[in-house]
Amino acid sequence: MAPKVNICLSPDLYPRYADGDAIVVVVDVFRATSAIATALYHGVNAVRPIAGLEKFELFPKHEQRVWAAERGGQCVDGFDLGNSPLDMIAKSSFLKGKELVLSTTNGTQAIEAARKNSGLITGAYVNISAVVDFLVQRNESVLFICAGWKGRVNLEDSLFCGDASRRLLQHGFELDLDADAVLMCMQIAEIAEANRMEYLRQSSHRTRLKNLELEEDVVYCLTEDIAPVVPIFEKDGRLLPV
Repeated sequence: MAPKVNICLSPDLYPRYADGDAIVVVVDVFRATSAIATALYHGVNAVRPIAGLEKFELFPKHEQRVWAAERGGQCVDGFDLGNSPLDMIAKSSFLKGKELVLSTTNGTQAIEAARKNSGLITGAYVNISAVVDFLVQRNESVLFICAGWKGRVNLEDSLFCGDASRRLLQHGFELDLDADAVLMCMQIAEIAEANRMEYLRQSSHRTRLKNLELEEDVVYCLTEDIAPVVPIFEKDGRLLPV
Protein backbone atom coordinates (compact mmCIF):
# COMPACT_ATOMS: atom_id res chain seq x y z
CA MET A 1 0.00 0.00 0.00
CA ALA A 2 1.39 3.39 -0.99
CA PRO A 3 2.11 5.95 1.75
CA LYS A 4 -0.39 8.78 2.07
CA VAL A 5 -0.01 12.57 2.12
CA ASN A 6 -2.17 15.05 3.98
CA ILE A 7 -1.91 18.69 5.07
CA CYS A 8 -3.12 20.28 8.28
CA LEU A 9 -3.53 23.99 7.58
CA SER A 10 -3.20 25.15 11.21
CA PRO A 11 -1.81 23.69 14.44
CA ASP A 12 -5.26 24.28 15.95
CA LEU A 13 -6.59 21.59 13.60
CA TYR A 14 -3.89 19.05 14.45
CA PRO A 15 -6.04 17.01 16.89
CA ARG A 16 -8.39 16.25 13.97
CA TYR A 17 -5.53 14.82 11.91
CA ALA A 18 -3.24 13.17 14.45
CA ASP A 19 -3.04 9.41 14.20
CA GLY A 20 0.49 8.85 15.49
CA ASP A 21 1.56 6.85 12.44
CA ALA A 22 2.38 9.49 9.83
CA ILE A 23 5.64 11.41 9.87
CA VAL A 24 4.83 14.99 10.81
CA VAL A 25 6.54 17.82 8.92
CA VAL A 26 6.15 21.17 10.67
CA VAL A 27 6.36 24.11 8.25
CA ASP A 28 6.89 27.79 9.08
CA VAL A 29 8.43 29.29 5.96
CA PHE A 30 8.47 32.88 7.35
CA ARG A 31 10.61 32.12 9.36
CA ALA A 32 11.06 29.53 12.10
CA THR A 33 11.66 26.38 10.09
CA SER A 34 13.82 28.30 7.61
CA ALA A 35 15.89 29.58 10.54
CA ILE A 36 16.14 26.13 12.13
CA ALA A 37 17.49 24.51 8.96
CA THR A 38 19.84 27.45 8.39
CA ALA A 39 21.22 27.38 11.92
CA LEU A 40 21.88 23.64 11.77
CA TYR A 41 23.41 23.88 8.29
CA HIS A 42 25.76 26.64 9.44
CA GLY A 43 27.10 24.79 12.45
CA VAL A 44 24.64 24.97 15.34
CA ASN A 45 24.91 21.71 17.25
CA ALA A 46 21.17 21.44 18.01
CA VAL A 47 18.03 23.56 18.13
CA ARG A 48 15.74 23.19 21.13
CA PRO A 49 12.29 24.58 20.22
CA ILE A 50 10.12 25.76 23.11
CA ALA A 51 6.68 27.33 23.13
CA GLY A 52 6.40 29.85 25.95
CA LEU A 53 9.05 32.36 26.98
CA GLU A 54 8.74 31.18 30.59
CA LYS A 55 10.32 27.87 29.62
CA PHE A 56 13.69 29.47 28.91
CA GLU A 57 14.52 29.29 32.61
CA LEU A 58 14.56 25.50 32.25
CA PHE A 59 17.48 25.83 29.83
CA PRO A 60 19.78 28.52 31.24
CA LYS A 61 22.34 30.17 29.02
CA HIS A 62 25.97 29.10 29.29
CA GLU A 63 29.02 28.94 27.05
CA GLN A 64 27.45 26.28 24.84
CA ARG A 65 23.85 27.47 24.84
CA VAL A 66 22.28 30.53 23.18
CA TRP A 67 18.77 31.96 23.51
CA ALA A 68 16.65 33.15 20.57
CA ALA A 69 13.09 34.45 20.76
CA GLU A 70 10.71 36.20 18.35
CA ARG A 71 7.24 37.59 18.78
CA GLY A 72 5.30 39.43 16.11
CA GLY A 73 8.23 39.26 13.70
CA GLN A 74 10.70 40.99 16.03
CA CYS A 75 13.46 39.82 18.35
CA VAL A 76 12.31 39.80 21.98
CA ASP A 77 14.24 42.25 24.15
CA GLY A 78 17.03 40.63 26.13
CA PHE A 79 17.59 37.70 23.76
CA ASP A 80 20.65 37.01 21.64
CA LEU A 81 18.67 36.46 18.43
CA GLY A 82 15.19 36.43 16.94
CA ASN A 83 14.34 33.97 14.18
CA SER A 84 15.98 35.62 11.18
CA PRO A 85 17.89 33.02 9.14
CA LEU A 86 20.16 35.76 7.82
CA ASP A 87 21.11 36.63 11.40
CA MET A 88 21.90 32.94 11.95
CA ILE A 89 24.33 33.11 9.05
CA ALA A 90 25.84 36.45 10.11
CA LYS A 91 26.47 35.11 13.62
CA SER A 92 27.42 31.58 12.58
CA SER A 93 30.94 31.84 14.03
CA PHE A 94 29.40 32.70 17.42
CA LEU A 95 26.73 29.97 17.15
CA LYS A 96 28.87 27.15 15.80
CA GLY A 97 28.89 24.09 18.01
CA LYS A 98 26.29 25.48 20.42
CA GLU A 99 22.72 24.60 21.30
CA LEU A 100 20.16 27.19 20.20
CA VAL A 101 17.06 27.45 22.40
CA LEU A 102 14.36 28.97 20.20
CA SER A 103 10.83 30.27 20.77
CA THR A 104 8.76 31.90 18.02
CA THR A 105 5.26 33.22 17.48
CA ASN A 106 4.08 30.27 15.39
CA GLY A 107 6.67 27.67 14.40
CA THR A 108 7.70 26.44 17.82
CA GLN A 109 4.04 26.39 18.89
CA ALA A 110 3.32 24.01 16.00
CA ILE A 111 6.23 21.79 17.04
CA GLU A 112 4.89 21.79 20.58
CA ALA A 113 1.46 20.69 19.35
CA ALA A 114 2.91 17.65 17.56
CA ARG A 115 5.97 16.83 19.68
CA LYS A 116 4.48 13.58 20.99
CA ASN A 117 4.15 12.19 17.48
CA SER A 118 6.38 9.19 16.80
CA GLY A 119 8.23 11.03 14.03
CA LEU A 120 8.65 14.78 13.49
CA ILE A 121 10.85 16.85 11.20
CA THR A 122 10.76 20.47 10.03
CA GLY A 123 10.66 21.75 6.48
CA ALA A 124 10.88 24.93 4.43
CA TYR A 125 11.93 25.95 0.94
CA VAL A 126 15.53 26.27 2.11
CA ASN A 127 15.66 22.47 2.62
CA ILE A 128 12.75 21.23 0.48
CA SER A 129 14.71 18.69 -1.60
CA ALA A 130 16.41 17.20 1.45
CA VAL A 131 13.03 16.88 3.18
CA VAL A 132 11.37 15.24 0.18
CA ASP A 133 14.30 12.84 -0.30
CA PHE A 134 14.13 11.91 3.39
CA LEU A 135 10.39 11.23 3.19
CA VAL A 136 10.76 9.18 0.02
CA GLN A 137 13.45 7.05 1.66
CA ARG A 138 11.29 6.54 4.75
CA ASN A 139 8.32 5.55 2.56
CA GLU A 140 5.80 6.29 5.33
CA SER A 141 2.66 8.39 5.31
CA VAL A 142 3.22 12.13 5.80
CA LEU A 143 1.26 14.87 7.53
CA PHE A 144 2.39 18.43 6.88
CA ILE A 145 1.43 20.95 9.57
CA CYS A 146 1.35 24.60 8.54
CA ALA A 147 2.37 26.83 11.44
CA GLY A 148 0.17 29.60 10.06
CA TRP A 149 -0.23 32.81 12.03
CA LYS A 150 -1.65 32.62 15.56
CA GLY A 151 -3.87 29.70 14.64
CA ARG A 152 -4.97 31.16 11.31
CA VAL A 153 -4.17 29.80 7.86
CA ASN A 154 -1.41 31.55 5.93
CA LEU A 155 -0.35 31.47 2.31
CA GLU A 156 3.39 30.79 2.34
CA ASP A 157 3.17 27.60 4.43
CA SER A 158 0.33 26.36 2.23
CA LEU A 159 2.48 27.00 -0.87
CA PHE A 160 5.37 24.99 0.50
CA CYS A 161 3.14 22.09 1.50
CA GLY A 162 1.59 22.08 -1.96
CA ASP A 163 5.00 22.02 -3.64
CA ALA A 164 6.32 19.26 -1.38
CA SER A 165 3.14 17.21 -1.79
CA ARG A 166 3.35 17.41 -5.59
CA ARG A 167 6.88 16.03 -5.43
CA LEU A 168 5.83 13.19 -3.14
CA LEU A 169 2.95 12.22 -5.42
CA GLN A 170 5.46 12.02 -8.27
CA HIS A 171 7.35 9.45 -6.16
CA GLY A 172 4.32 7.20 -5.72
CA PHE A 173 2.69 8.66 -2.62
CA GLU A 174 -1.09 8.95 -2.67
CA LEU A 175 -3.63 11.39 -1.32
CA ASP A 176 -4.96 10.55 2.10
CA LEU A 177 -8.69 10.36 2.73
CA ASP A 178 -10.33 13.77 3.11
CA ALA A 179 -7.30 15.44 1.54
CA ASP A 180 -8.98 18.52 0.08
CA ALA A 181 -6.32 20.65 1.78
CA VAL A 182 -3.67 18.88 -0.30
CA LEU A 183 -5.57 19.54 -3.50
CA MET A 184 -5.98 23.22 -2.62
CA CYS A 185 -2.33 23.65 -1.68
CA MET A 186 -1.09 21.92 -4.82
CA GLN A 187 -3.28 24.14 -6.97
CA ILE A 188 -2.00 27.39 -5.47
CA ALA A 189 1.58 26.08 -5.58
CA GLU A 190 1.22 25.43 -9.30
CA ILE A 191 -0.16 28.94 -9.87
CA ALA A 192 2.60 30.55 -7.80
CA GLU A 193 5.50 28.51 -9.13
CA ALA A 194 6.60 31.02 -11.78
CA ASN A 195 7.05 33.82 -9.22
CA ARG A 196 6.40 33.05 -5.57
CA MET A 197 7.52 36.49 -4.44
CA GLU A 198 4.91 38.17 -6.63
CA TYR A 199 2.22 35.67 -5.68
CA LEU A 200 2.81 36.42 -2.00
CA ARG A 201 2.96 40.18 -2.57
CA GLN A 202 -0.25 40.89 -0.63
CA SER A 203 0.01 38.02 1.84
CA SER A 204 -0.26 39.01 5.48
CA HIS A 205 3.09 37.77 6.75
CA ARG A 206 5.09 39.03 3.80
CA THR A 207 3.47 42.43 4.35
CA ARG A 208 4.28 42.22 8.05
CA LEU A 209 7.94 41.44 7.37
CA LYS A 210 8.15 44.15 4.71
CA ASN A 211 6.89 46.70 7.22
CA LEU A 212 9.64 45.53 9.58
CA GLU A 213 12.19 46.01 6.75
CA LEU A 214 12.86 42.27 6.58
CA GLU A 215 12.37 41.75 2.83
CA GLU A 216 15.81 40.13 2.55
CA ASP A 217 14.59 37.42 4.89
CA VAL A 218 11.60 36.85 2.62
CA VAL A 219 13.82 36.39 -0.43
CA TYR A 220 16.06 34.00 1.49
CA CYS A 221 13.13 31.96 2.82
CA LEU A 222 11.72 31.45 -0.68
CA THR A 223 15.04 30.22 -2.09
CA GLU A 224 15.21 26.47 -2.50
CA ASP A 225 17.88 24.16 -1.11
CA ILE A 226 20.29 26.65 0.43
CA ALA A 227 20.25 24.86 3.80
CA PRO A 228 20.01 21.20 2.77
CA VAL A 229 19.65 19.47 6.12
CA VAL A 230 16.70 17.65 7.69
CA PRO A 231 16.06 18.67 11.32
CA ILE A 232 14.73 15.65 13.22
CA PHE A 233 12.99 16.00 16.57
CA GLU A 234 14.52 13.74 19.20
CA LYS A 235 12.96 12.43 22.41
CA ASP A 236 15.05 14.83 24.48
CA GLY A 237 13.31 17.78 22.82
CA ARG A 238 16.10 18.83 20.46
CA LEU A 239 16.16 19.10 16.69
CA LEU A 240 19.28 17.50 15.26
CA PRO A 241 20.49 17.64 11.64
CA VAL A 242 20.60 14.73 9.20
